[in-house]
Amino acid sequence: MDAIPLIQRVVAILWPSFITAGIATVLFTTAFDPAVTFIDYDISRLGSYSICFFLFWFFGAITAAATCYFLKPCQAINKARKAAAEKVSGS
Repeated sequence: MDAIPLIQRVVAILWPSFITAGIATVLFTTAFDPAVTFIDYDISRLGSYSICFFLFWFFGAITAAATCYFLKPCQAINKARKAAAEKVSGS
């Protein structure tokens, strides 16, 4: 995982979650009218679509990041923990 550049890892998380957020927003706002969902707030339909999209994108990014984290081999995690422990004890 260390050989993969940071920007590639970030894009690997944000791009699939972006696509998922778009699909989820279309499905959610088709089933639920945004004007009714946000009736207690003074939010336009476009504003409610934006809120839904960014919430879905956030949740999608969190789950994608968790998936990437848990894909790390145990050996890499143990090596990183050992290096961190040596760094703390050496300071």
